[in-house]
Amino acid sequence: LASIAVALPLATVAFTAVVALGATALSVVLAIPALWGLGVASRAMAVVARVRTVALGGPELVDPVPPLASPRPWGRFFERLRTRSRWREVLYHLVALPVTSVTFMVTFSVWAGSIALVFLPLYAGALPGGTAKFWAFEAGPGLGLALAVAGIVGVAVVAPWVTLSAADLEGRLTRGLIGQASDADLAARLRRAEVQRSAAVDSAEAERRRIERDLHDGAQQRLVALAAGLGAAREAMDDDPEAGRALVADAHEEAKAALKEIRDLVRGIHPVILEDRGLDAALSAVVARSPVPVALDVRAEPRPPAAVESATYFVVNEALVNVARHAQATRASVSIARAGDRLVIEVHDDGVGGADASLGTGLQGLRERVDGLGGDLRVISPVGGPTTISVELPCAS
Repeated sequence: LASIAVALPLATVAFTAVVALGATALSVVLAIPALWGLGVASRAMAVVARVRTVALGGPELVDPVPPLASPRPWGRFFERLRTRSRWREVLYHLVALPVTSVTFMVTFSVWAGSIALVFLPLYAGALPGGTAKFWAFEAGPGLGLALAVAGIVGVAVVAPWVTLSAADLEGRLTRGLIGQASDADLAARLRRAEVQRSAAVDSAEAERRRIERDLHDGAQQRLVALAAGLGAAREAMDDDPEAGRALVADAHEEAKAALKEIRDLVRGIHPVILEDRGLDAALSAVVARSPVPVALDVRAEPRPPAAVESATYFVVNEALVNVARHAQATRASVSIARAGDRLVIEVHDDGVGGADASLGTGLQGLRERVDGLGGDLRVISPVGGPTTISVELPCAS
């Protein structure tokens, strides 16, 4: 009964908003902002309808709208227009008002009529003569008793059945239009999942190759030099102890350099400070090493999952490396904040712009890492600057 009572005002608000924005969209001048507003309003009211259904005892409903894949704002706008589930939400709001109006009136009329019949004998008994006018009939004691029995049957059987039927009709409408994905949308979700899996595999493979390259070109070469130096020192120690001690000193320096490179490599795999103290401390160390002045603002409480923290660390680290190498910037800023079940990361610089993920410069690696976690990455970098890299990562624990 509560579901039916709440459904009508919500349907009225949604219907009014959808019709008003839809009519405005017919104007050439206002078409784009009206379509955008229509999508936002329709989406918001569909979420409210699903929450209402679940909160009032209905089944769990699946959000049928697939995640947006396009990294560009205009691409995301037109992707929304092409998504069938978005238009099914609009259709739902247009159909829901007449359906909920009928179910509301029928349900509450049956309840009101049944309750009135139950109390009809009491009402009639309070009148002079003990009779009450009931439509075209005079409801005396006999008819009043019969109508009271009918009212009891109505309250006990008919009204609950009508209520359940009306709620079931509304539930079927909700599930059919905004509670389950169409085949096309399921296919889109599957393609998105395949892209995420492929991106995760590519990112892991790229990370493996980087570690292999760093070990081969860095620590391994230093360890080879260390072994050669110690061998030469051992041979020189008998004939020329002074030269042998000098070679040992050189080998000692080589060992310290190799140890530093291995520590840097381990820090690049997963910084200990990130695990121990979180994003703020880890990124403060990254910002301190940046040759470009960086303002850091981290508001990531409650703490995100480890995989999201790690991805955030590397996204910011790589983005700041790109700023230092390519942007010709004088300053940059990094902001990280929780927004519900999403972690929003923004890296901004005042450089020359022109960054393009398809042209390399490290941005493609960022996209693969973000896609592997089901996140979104957007790059706004007009020629001449400034550049803003925005990343959203799911971080529901």
